[in-house]
Amino acid sequence: MHIGFITTEYPHNELPSSGGLGTSIKNLAEALVVEGVKVSVFVVGTEIKNSFQENAINFHFIKRYKVPLLTWFVTRKHYQKEISKIVKNDKIDILEAPDWTGITAFMNFKIPLIIRCNGSDAYFCHLEGRKQKWKNYWFEKNALKNADAVLAASNFTGKITSQLFSLDNEIITIYNGIDTKVFNPLCIEVKENSILYFGTIIRKKGVFELAKAFNILKVRNPEVVLKLIGKDSEDIFQEESSLELFYKMIDSKFLKDISYSSHLPYEEIKAEISKAGVVVLPSFAEAFPMTWLEAMAMGKALVTSNIGWAKEMMLNGVTGFMVDPKDHEVFADRINTLLVDDNLNINLGKQARSRVVQHFSSEITTKRSMDFYKKLIDNQ
Repeated sequence: MHIGFITTEYPHNELPSSGGLGTSIKNLAEALVVEGVKVSVFVVGTEIKNSFQENAINFHFIKRYKVPLLTWFVTRKHYQKEISKIVKNDKIDILEAPDWTGITAFMNFKIPLIIRCNGSDAYFCHLEGRKQKWKNYWFEKNALKNADAVLAASNFTGKITSQLFSLDNEIITIYNGIDTKVFNPLCIEVKENSILYFGTIIRKKGVFELAKAFNILKVRNPEVVLKLIGKDSEDIFQEESSLELFYKMIDSKFLKDISYSSHLPYEEIKAEISKAGVVVLPSFAEAFPMTWLEAMAMGKALVTSNIGWAKEMMLNGVTGFMVDPKDHEVFADRINTLLVDDNLNINLGKQARSRVVQHFSSEITTKRSMDFYKKLIDNQ
């Protein structure tokens, strides 16, 4: 079996930084290779053109292609042509692409195409309560309607996606998975009264709610410190740095207790997760977030939001606490509960890892994907 992934992002040192979408594709691609499946990754819209093999995965960087007038259509047809040639030559059996901005809209292939929903632009606009560009909605709907099958990273994501695009076909849920051998508890001493947020500094991740909760937490626990790790972004409503807006929300006397890193190597991020007393992830908009899985797999008790997907990953009071991000008092209280009760913190962290191992490990989720691929190929 030979699987091809079409994407606009992927974690690689020759490409721009990638988010959770690229990480989820990388995790699945590498897990498939371990199972003996051939994998090709097509990264479209890159600044360079290149084809090479690395870690048993075939990579094809397809350079950005633009022409005057109808650029969106000509570009997609160019990518389709380039991919189709490799599909034929390398005997690829099936293609998979994400739903984000409908990158496969108006593309036609002679082999089955799967769209895996890790959150479309329409999905995130819906969760954030903001207006979507009509062009993005049009592309996403075309891609989803013309796919041979649609998967979703969570039941919640599949349900909302189906409603937004009025899809008739069933959307199957296959959760994102993580290599629990790579992400496991490290023998690093926990820093007392420390909390960690890692991910993009952006409104939809709940960072502004975290600022408000931190002010409350500092009054209750003056020793607490916060570390932020993640790329800054321009706020969609106020059109200025989200990080600067975050700082403006913090009581000035607490600013000295906040540290920030825009980017760290993955091994250093893992070390920061291990050192943190509590990992806080108060997001408003996710599909099935890799950051949550990473922290849970490393045996950390989390305080997260309680929205949709969260209830499929977390167990409130068992793997950590789920709270409405806007309930700043309760959010601060749950963080402090874990900071002051080491036994509870350790116990919830152990159960968080156990839940990931039992339900969201790469071995489990990859097998489900493979079974789905095989069934779709056999039915052609």
